[in-house]
Amino acid sequence: MKNIFAFYKPKGITSNDAVQKVKRLIGIKKLKVGHAGTLDPLAEGILVIAVGREATKKISEIVKKEKEYIAEITLGLESTTDDAEGEKTRTYPELVEGFEKPTIENIKDSFKEFIGNIKQIPPIYSAIKISGKEAYKYARKGLLVEMKSREVEIKNIELLEYFWPVLKIKVLTGPGVYIRSLARDLGRSLKVGGYLSGLERIRIGDYVKEDAIPMEKLPEFVSHLEF
Repeated sequence: MKNIFAFYKPKGITSNDAVQKVKRLIGIKKLKVGHAGTLDPLAEGILVIAVGREATKKISEIVKKEKEYIAEITLGLESTTDDAEGEKTRTYPELVEGFEKPTIENIKDSFKEFIGNIKQIPPIYSAIKISGKEAYKYARKGLLVEMKSREVEIKNIELLEYFWPVLKIKVLTGPGVYIRSLARDLGRSLKVGGYLSGLERIRIGDYVKEDAIPMEKLPEFVSHLEF
């Protein structure tokens, strides 16, 4: 269906910003436009956008598809948001006597505990609702809320690069996985802490990075959609 397409979301805009841009380009106020699978503003990559009532009905199906990411994790620090946006705390300074940097073998061994069906605690700065309100709204007010763990599936983790303190991995997941949480938990498993310092989503189901519409080509692409 042509009215469902992969848009390459750049860093610095929200997923909703992308949807609103498509609506403005089309210029039909009552036309339904939605997206499948939110990407944080600091993340880039595939955002599947659906235009029109029939297309948006399929969003729930697309969200359930497996997803593939390239994630950069900075070790030795933790973040209040579990990504580059939050306040950083140096958890394991290199100057501490006895400090040892994780080896490649340490890292590959740690992957094993995160592959399969696992329990994952979402970041407090997330859109998950608690008592009808998004968790990040509590967090921004400095209120403590308990984020309950939930079962998710991580199908594979592949090590791409490692030069302390930066680790780059490729992750294949089922629905509902927070890569920010994976970065945090992986850092803790390695006993050095960590946060997500970069993220690119390269696939959702059959939608791949190579076919995604970049921002500069969006006006032309949208002009050829039919309703």
